[in-house]
This record gives sequence, structure tokens and C-alpha cells, in this order.
Amino acid sequence: MPRKTAPDADAPTLSPYQEALRRRLLAAPVVPAPAPWRSVFGGHAAVGGLTGIGFGEDPGTGHDLVMVVSHAGYGVFDAVTGERIARDSDPEDDGPDGTPDLSCPWIGPLAGRRVRIAGLSGGGLHSTGGDGWTVDVEAPDWPHHRVLLSDNGGNWHRPPHTEGWWHVLHSTWSTLRTVGFSPSGRTLAVATSSDLTLWTRSG
Repeated sequence: MPRKTAPDADAPTLSPYQEALRRRLLAAPVVPAPAPWRSVFGGHAAVGGLTGIGFGEDPGTGHDLVMVVSHAGYGVFDAVTGERIARDSDPEDDGPDGTPDLSCPWIGPLAGRRVRIAGLSGGGLHSTGGDGWTVDVEAPDWPHHRVLLSDNGGNWHRPPHTEGWWHVLHSTWSTLRTVGFSPSGRTLAVATSSDLTLWTRSG
């Protein structure tokens, strides 16, 4: 029979309000992102060993582009169609970890430019997408992470608690790398150590 251990007297305790919020998050099911958002891949794209992502704009189509950095090289996805439009399995540079601004060279339509990468080495993406859209990452059951999309400026934790936010992804299988919007606000990305999930909207 396992020996019981005494509670840690120094462990932080949650207030009733905080505990109620935690339980609300734990109970919230994963749901599709609301209109006008739509899933790009109908799920996620597998990218083994993903370490970070960055955004750009295709000069030909105007679509958001997502640069993906992984242990297997570089890739570029069209964030509207989901098509992988460029791949380099043996890049010559050392990647974002070897630069002061966490950047690496683009491949594909934006070749010749550099892109800042957010992920394992640091950096970050936009937490707001315009028009009141906000993304939050919560971990009521850490080390798992829940991604919350809000259309009310990120006030999911304020009464009545049930309106204006959607639990769109629960990362239980891989390590979260980064979450955020593209600079245009038309793409929302969630990158983990094993995959990329994208949502897009027009306008």
C-alpha cells in the first residue's frame, strides 16, 4: 500500500473564484472555431521535430505564408489552401537559434528575405488578430495546454464566462511551441513539437 504524504504547506492554494475558473476550463470541450474562421487542414499537419514558425505574405496571391522550422529542415505552407509550397531538407544556415533576432532565410516565394521565428528558441506571435479576436493559452492540467479563441478581447475569465470564447485545441500529445496570429490577423496558428494547426479567415 503506498505511503500517504502530507500536503505541502507552502503549496499555493486557489481562491474559490480561481478554482471555479479552473474547473470551467477543465470541463470545456474542444469545439470548432466560430465563423468566419475555418480549419485549413481539417485537423493538423504533421511536422516531426517542429521547433518554430514565422509568417509572411505571398507577393503573388496575398495569402499568409507560414515558415516552419524543424529538425528535418524548412517548409513553407500556404495558410489559405494548406498546400506545402516549398521544402528544404538541408538548409545551409544554422537556423534561428544562431541569430540575434531569431531569424532564418525564407525559402519559396519570399526567398532572399529573412523571417523571424517564434518557438523553442524564444520569440512570440501576435496575441490579438484585430476586430476583438484574441488567443489565450491556459494550462489548468499542466503540462497540457488549452488554446482559447475569444471575440470579446480575451475576457473569457469574466462573467458570465460562457460567451465569446471557444476552446479550439487541447494539446495533450506534444510540447507546445508557440500560438498566435499572423500580422495580417487572417491566420491563427498553433505549433507543437509534432504538428501545425491553422485557421484562416477572409478580410
